[in-house]
Amino acid sequence: MAIIFNQDEIAAEPAGAGARRQHLLTGARVSGTAILLDRIALDAGGEMTLFVPGGSVAWLQGLDGQALLKHAGGDAVVSKAQVAVLAPGSSVTLRAAHGATLLYGETPNAARLDPAFAQNPPAFRIADWTREPVLDSEHDARKRIYLVTPKLFGTKAVKGEMIIYPPGTAAANHHHEGAEHFMYILRGRGIVYANEKPFPVRVGDVVYYPDRERHYLEAARDQELIFAEFFAPAEFRTTWVDESQVCTWLPTGRDIEGRLPVREIAAHSSAHVTNPQDV
Repeated sequence: MAIIFNQDEIAAEPAGAGARRQHLLTGARVSGTAILLDRIALDAGGEMTLFVPGGSVAWLQGLDGQALLKHAGGDAVVSKAQVAVLAPGSSVTLRAAHGATLLYGETPNAARLDPAFAQNPPAFRIADWTREPVLDSEHDARKRIYLVTPKLFGTKAVKGEMIIYPPGTAAANHHHEGAEHFMYILRGRGIVYANEKPFPVRVGDVVYYPDRERHYLEAARDQELIFAEFFAPAEFRTTWVDESQVCTWLPTGRDIEGRLPVREIAAHSSAHVTNPQDV
């Protein structure tokens, strides 16, 4: 059954000078999870160090403010527009002059999910998701922006995307086979259905689905619903209760700001088990 909770329910632990860390998705909270998730908060002038285990794929997604990320290859800035994949076995330092909030995700034992991991572990990379192409759903008003993909970050252990639901939008009922995944609500509120049972969701909620659990979402009628979702592994099968609602994602030729994106992604169906080469 889906596990749903809000970040406010999880106590924060000291994680450095002016830094706190909430362990949201853990093995204790979700037995056997392939995805770990933390929320990191840095005060103005705060600093902390992150250690990435050698067998893990790990990533950072900015939520608010701006942090300087110091890694072996130099410095990078992580704001709410950036997603960074961290090299396995690396140590990075986060510093925030004016405060910042970030999500830290980790997929341990990544080689069991990505056969190429041992020979080709992902290197540090950072992407600006606001420059990535927006895709429109064929059947409804949803929009998708990819955050972590094999093409962007060089691993099939995990895949991440941002989904935007305009007010009143609902998706079709479906389930995934061969992957577990979670959603983190970034903005708005709505209803999530797990095996047809409704649960209200709001900003800061984490929704975790085990493999094969049916689910769909509906945005509130008065505001949009935006969430980031991550899957482990990146390739899996999706099955719809109503096969006529199989979702195809169509290119818009624009990024979220209406500009030409830094790359293009062709139309593709969520029914595909493997990721298209341009995703």
